[in-house]
Amino acid sequence: MEGLRLVLMLLMAGCARLGRASQHVPLLLWSSDGSLWNSISDPHEGHVTTDSQLNSFLDPALTSGPKNVLLFLQEKLSIEDFTAYGGVFGNKQDSAFPNLENALETSPSSLVLPSVDWYAANTLPTYLKEKLGASPLHVDPSTLQELKLNKSIPSLLVVNLPYSSSSVLLATKEVLRGNDEVIGQVLNTMKSEDISYIALLTAMRPSRVSRDVSFEVDHVGRQLLQTEVTYPPLAFNISSGACILFWAKNVSVFVADRWHDLTNDTFGRSSIIDQQKSFCTSENSSLVLTYPNVSGSALTLKFDLDNRFYKVSARMWFSLYNVQITHGSEQLPFNVSQVNAPSIYSYHCKFLSSIPLYGPMLTTNRRNKSTEAWQIRLEGFQIQGFNVTGMSFSYASDCAAFFSPGIWMGLITTLLFVFILTYGLHMVMSLKTMDRFDDPKGPSISVPQTE
Repeated sequence: MEGLRLVLMLLMAGCARLGRASQHVPLLLWSSDGSLWNSISDPHEGHVTTDSQLNSFLDPALTSGPKNVLLFLQEKLSIEDFTAYGGVFGNKQDSAFPNLENALETSPSSLVLPSVDWYAANTLPTYLKEKLGASPLHVDPSTLQELKLNKSIPSLLVVNLPYSSSSVLLATKEVLRGNDEVIGQVLNTMKSEDISYIALLTAMRPSRVSRDVSFEVDHVGRQLLQTEVTYPPLAFNISSGACILFWAKNVSVFVADRWHDLTNDTFGRSSIIDQQKSFCTSENSSLVLTYPNVSGSALTLKFDLDNRFYKVSARMWFSLYNVQITHGSEQLPFNVSQVNAPSIYSYHCKFLSSIPLYGPMLTTNRRNKSTEAWQIRLEGFQIQGFNVTGMSFSYASDCAAFFSPGIWMGLITTLLFVFILTYGLHMVMSLKTMDRFDDPKGPSISVPQTE
């Protein structure tokens, strides 16, 4: 590798194609040992690395490479930061990444992924913990010198790095330069201790958001509660037109011991899914999506909806009551809670998942040994199974409550202060002055005594 200069040129070349990568972050990997990623070619422009692809890159290195892993996890980072604060086209000495550049130039094995899905980057600590069998240990350069690392015992060291959100260019660059110095100190400590390592640099979220709301079709209806959409919703069509609409920002399932990102297979131009088993009536609808090859077997996602009249509200409501995964000959149904809306509306939720982290709305009590670890995760989920008009979602009934926790906290605090103020005013207004006072200069009061 010719160093960070070529790396940053590759990152800048990818900027033109990654205008819509508002949820993508770069990821740089290097190691003190060689031949870990030599057989992997650089990703083409515009390619977004999913969690499953990232795992395929990391698995061989974690299996055959060093057991000590350094994860430099920055608060925010985008590919534009390398071109804005690097020294590629200006004075190289003015670069904010001299130690990172030197590490990549001198490393016998390195890999640069300009655009990685933010979800994959956020799950890195959990993935590395499971792969190495070692809990993450958050360190800084001073505490690292006190640790005694062993080459044969796996360890996961996490170094958290900040990012300045100031609009002043110098402030952000100085913070990044300080982060680079931290990286240099950690690497020098590992070198002085003669410890082999694998290092990763990524971020929890991008530092810059690029907006591109252009669509590949002329009309796709409302923008999903102001959510940016880059493809139209998936529609199941009958002779009279579309009767089921489905959309999600991300569709991922965990089967066969790994996560599979099915988003592009579901909504992309070259979609490979089969919907022939789907159907819709005025009372029941079922969206059945069959993917021909997921880990060597067909995988099917099934969404069952019903439409009923409720006397209390005097209107029709639809409910999503069942979501089912079928992989090969095994299947696992999930019970769905709180997914309902008036039948003339669509339903939208930020997450529909069986993972507790996202407040699981999907639960099951029919797990067996082969399906015990199966999970499903739908981000930006929206569905409409009745009263569909064209390719547009109707007004969305959102799963988020009208009063968020922040609003409740503000209301309770305000009421508490109002109560204290009212009680204080009531006490002040209740104060009374004495209507009689003793006169020390006047005659004393005498009480006659009688026998």
